[in-house]
Amino acid sequence: MIDGAATLINSEMSELVGFAMSHPVQLPCFFVALFIFHISEFLLALLIHGSEKVSTSSFLFSKEYILAMTCGLLEYGMEAFYVPSLKSKMHISFIGLTLLCVGEAIRKTAILTAKQNFTHDIKIYHHENHELVTHGVYRFVRHPSYLGFFIWSAGTQVLLVNPICTVGYMIVTWRYFAQRISFEEYFLRQFFGKQYIDYARRVHSGIPFVK
Repeated sequence: MIDGAATLINSEMSELVGFAMSHPVQLPCFFVALFIFHISEFLLALLIHGSEKVSTSSFLFSKEYILAMTCGLLEYGMEAFYVPSLKSKMHISFIGLTLLCVGEAIRKTAILTAKQNFTHDIKIYHHENHELVTHGVYRFVRHPSYLGFFIWSAGTQVLLVNPICTVGYMIVTWRYFAQRISFEEYFLRQFFGKQYIDYARRVHSGIPFVK
């Protein structure tokens, strides 16, 4: 009986190892994407605002975020074990990789365009050097950094061919940004008045179904 269980475990482990060896792209690309995203967020904040105004929070790690990424990895592992054929759809992974690149490019373009006007925290007090940015990528959407992250986060799960977490990520990030935009724009209207109201009328928020 023990020998039979050991044989079964060895067989299952061999299947997992075989799958990992035959599909070596998904997980490495996932971790590389995370590394690039978080390191670049911190370095750009450091470059733009200086070390005195930047803390480790600019790496953008939170308990909720870590939980979400853990769920994504758990789904990937379980589906790779029970439904390995699902993870063989490399054309879907390629779409995910494309979404990652597009989302990253949009977000970083937004940060570099806004420069010192971009912060990871919502500002509730108006500073003298705070300007309303409406040029560059901000001509097309009001919150390009949020749009970029929305696309990027979905891309992480499409890359892994995680159908459940892909839908879950999109719902959670949509709700988060819908609430954040409403809160943030209350203060932006206080800071910039009619200038921001007119801008908001002309330009979409960037998040689907959020005006």
